[in-house]
Amino acid sequence: MNNTKAGLLNRPAPSVSRSSSGASKTASFVIPAPKEKIEMYSPAFYAACTAGGTLSCGLTHTAVTPLDLVKCNMQIDPAKYKSITSGFGVLLKEQGLKGFFRGWVPTLFGYSAQGACKFGFYEFFKKYYSDIAGPEYAAKYKTLIYLAGSASAELIADVALCPMEAVKVRVQTQPGFARGLGDGLPKFLKSDGTIVEMLYKYAIPTPKEQCSKSLQLGVSFAGGYVAGVFCAVVSHPADNLVSFLNNAKGASVGDAVKKMGLWGLCTRGLPLRIVMIGTLTGAQWGIYDAFKVFVGLPTTGGAAPPPAEKA
Repeated sequence: MNNTKAGLLNRPAPSVSRSSSGASKTASFVIPAPKEKIEMYSPAFYAACTAGGTLSCGLTHTAVTPLDLVKCNMQIDPAKYKSITSGFGVLLKEQGLKGFFRGWVPTLFGYSAQGACKFGFYEFFKKYYSDIAGPEYAAKYKTLIYLAGSASAELIADVALCPMEAVKVRVQTQPGFARGLGDGLPKFLKSDGTIVEMLYKYAIPTPKEQCSKSLQLGVSFAGGYVAGVFCAVVSHPADNLVSFLNNAKGASVGDAVKKMGLWGLCTRGLPLRIVMIGTLTGAQWGIYDAFKVFVGLPTTGGAAPPPAEKA
């Protein structure tokens, strides 16, 4: 008993900070991050990031299949699918409740593959380009290096997604084309993946290392949402083209521009896509970082990767 009391008495008191006037005020307690279970930038690290990306993209995109279904049909047939509300009404009347998840299998497979490549290769290229630049330039040009890593990963991710996305659009917008992935993919083959850093720097007054895990995950979601909105606006014309070309066999880009017009190409279905892509991207980064915390890795953001050790 005496030893226990002595241990309690000898326990160090909470740290305090003193102002210039000598007055003391209790420092805010910070919950330390869990001890990392996986070595950073090891094969296990990249495998964990790939698994997290698979879960984040595959699950989120599959969950919003009804929204994506309405969006694609609004782009293809705006006279029939005039608004989000009427679009859901048309689908319910013509296809019933099960029609809301038409094309969910190619969505799940396609975006799981995209997520695996997007996040797995992002972590790889981020470290790879930092090693090439060296410690000094990796820190100085971290944003550009991360953008290059993201672009490289997204290129690979979109190649992985493309076949499944084409099947998905046709299943969703062409009645009778196929029931799903099993019969849709063979028909298709036969017939023819930095905002967070800025939030920590300009919007969050506390250094990332002192933020709780829940706040860090909130920042990840917010950063992903903002990035998703920019992505939706910039890529929307191409998204309309994809829907048009996959629905009108033999059509060209010129045909799409002629029929939809430049304004329609840029704006048709855009509000719904902003909501969908913004939410999706935010949820993906939230799930991805939550998975990283679960396996004992730090969340997105922070210092540049350490330089590779010289042999």
